[in-house]
Amino acid sequence: MIGAGVMGADHVRTLHRSVPGVEVSLVADLDPERAASTAQPVGARATTDPADVIAGSDAVIIASHDSTHAELVLACLAAGRPVLCEKPLAPTVAECGRIVEAEGDRGLIALGFMRRFDPAHVELKAAIGRVGAPLLVHCVSRNVSSAPGSTTESSITNSAIHEFDSVPWLLDSPITEVSWHAGRSAHGEFQDPQVMLLRTGNGVLTTLEVFLNARYGYETRCEVVGEEGAIALTDPARVVVDHARTHATGYAADWRPRYADAYREELQAWVGALAAGLPNPLATARDGLRAAAVAEAVIASMKDGRPAAVSA
Repeated sequence: MIGAGVMGADHVRTLHRSVPGVEVSLVADLDPERAASTAQPVGARATTDPADVIAGSDAVIIASHDSTHAELVLACLAAGRPVLCEKPLAPTVAECGRIVEAEGDRGLIALGFMRRFDPAHVELKAAIGRVGAPLLVHCVSRNVSSAPGSTTESSITNSAIHEFDSVPWLLDSPITEVSWHAGRSAHGEFQDPQVMLLRTGNGVLTTLEVFLNARYGYETRCEVVGEEGAIALTDPARVVVDHARTHATGYAADWRPRYADAYREELQAWVGALAAGLPNPLATARDGLRAAAVAEAVIASMKDGRPAAVSA
């Protein structure tokens, strides 16, 4: 594991507790105390050098800062190591393109677009045909608060990037045109919330709201409107509280409870494929390149105020 922050540490725990056939042997982080606190409970060795992980492991997971992804993935490719990189593959199209070229046809890279393994998203995709041909998709992605250092651009390349992969996956059609829109902002340092319009090659229009500082809780919504009806994700809350004349469900503080099953299924699929010598069942480097191209087009639309075509 490279990166022992929130995501990396959570992956380590999930691998250790819930994924058979794998052992976490090395954990790298620039903060030695964070690396040690993540590694020690699972019997792994801690290091501050990602090169130790790449050299000393059968396979690597990258969960470090987005800005480090390209360099680390390229190092894994140079060593011939299978690698699961958390999204995004890299923040820019140029970096993603170099990675795709370096990988060639080796199939070493898996990309962590975990919504492809989320039971709710999988069921939604399977049921789309029941409401006729899709006409519209409405997506909402809200968080309690943004990460330190967030910008308008990073909320596109790091958060909205999920829908840039999941919408084409749901509709079996690539995003070809985008536009970016915003009104009043709830945050003083960057635009939040944002609204994006995504048009896929099959003519379906998607609305996407990204609101990183919604405060009330973490929430993902997705509704597909078809010619004969609509189908949507439901509230995943498992407990309803009736008290003091209220009927209520709670919200998670971040994405981990909502997507715990997705991460576990994704990690198991990756580990199982590696152990059996099967092709990567996760999103690929080319999927990451396509999502980055959508993000680049959205940022272009944000800057010039016009719709933008997706270049790849």
